[in-house]
Amino acid sequence: MKSLKVLISAYACLPNEGSEPGVGWNTAREVSNYHQVWVLTRESNRPAIENFCQNNKLDNLTFVYCEPHRLLSGLQPAHIPHYYSWQAGAYSTAKQLHHQVGFDIAHHVTYVRYSTPSFLCALPIPFVWGPVGGAESMPRSFWHDLGIKSRAYEMLRTVVHRAGELDPFTRATARHSTIARATTAETAQRLSSVGAPSVQTHSALGLSQKELVQLGALTLPAPQPIRFISIARLLHWKGLHLSLQAFAKASFDQSAEYWILGDGPERDALERLAANLGITAKVKFFGALPRSETLQQLGNCHILVHPSLHDSGGLVCLEAMAASRPVVCLDTGGPALQVNEQTGIKVAVKKPQQVVSDLAFAMTNLAKDENRRVELGEAARKRVTEDFSWQKKGQQLSQLYVDLISH
Repeated sequence: MKSLKVLISAYACLPNEGSEPGVGWNTAREVSNYHQVWVLTRESNRPAIENFCQNNKLDNLTFVYCEPHRLLSGLQPAHIPHYYSWQAGAYSTAKQLHHQVGFDIAHHVTYVRYSTPSFLCALPIPFVWGPVGGAESMPRSFWHDLGIKSRAYEMLRTVVHRAGELDPFTRATARHSTIARATTAETAQRLSSVGAPSVQTHSALGLSQKELVQLGALTLPAPQPIRFISIARLLHWKGLHLSLQAFAKASFDQSAEYWILGDGPERDALERLAANLGITAKVKFFGALPRSETLQQLGNCHILVHPSLHDSGGLVCLEAMAASRPVVCLDTGGPALQVNEQTGIKVAVKKPQQVVSDLAFAMTNLAKDENRRVELGEAARKRVTEDFSWQKKGQQLSQLYVDLISH
């Protein structure tokens, strides 16, 4: 494979982290196994990155730290105005670097957000945008169960994304992309609508070899009592009010348990719902736990339930699959891309009661069929290893760069 000079924009980029910082870090590190890589990232990421680099040799990887102009330094980090101003500063740095280095390709990695621009698209070289996500939305039929604040959140979220689509810089990013990569089918449609000439669908998430080994070591617990587990921030759009209703409606042994790991503003409401459904004795709220304890509890359970109503990622689904646990999720967003018929059960998203009934049916069937749980779990482990390891994703991305340069 021909070695290229690659410029990566990763506003979020930190070692040993999940979510967006992990996407930025792992993408850059894996690509550097094949190409020379320069990473534009935030100054605030410097201490963690340099601390890691002191103890680990990273060949072909150079970090360049950028911040907004000093007149804009008071902007709140991670907010859109700060992100735009950082993008402007990063582009200025990128332009100077390009004159010195002569990059072959530019790639925007984080933020993984389709409705904000990447100014790297203005460089006179092939430009890869994404994977980016965010176009997933909660169907209006599910708003009925939401409080005023949650409805306002959903409305504002939609308005912000639609306004972003009208931004001329976002449209320029789409038009000038050689390839735009979407995390979900929903985002792929929006990328095409704003002018991206070539759109692919790929998850932004992956697991390292260390994580695959760690998760693969979690053996299955005894068949009884059957335990379901959800690991999520307790937010309205995570859909745990639906899975609690489904658990109450499902038909299986009375010893069955549902463990919920995570914390958030919906916890009190979810605990009240469990009480109203008469399942308090069977549902255990653990709160937020350190990762080591989270994995320990995952190892004590049989099935992951992930009823998120709009989720461009869904890393917990990959983690459960790597641990050979079948996944029950909704057929929308990132989880719908990760889970297939051989690795779990995806429930259509039409109306709340339909989702509750279908989740209950899926939970009942898996609870009663140990052989199917094992079969789905083994296929899930195989799928993650083959398609969602960072090592494999790095190989595929590196080949993509070469293919783009060759055409």
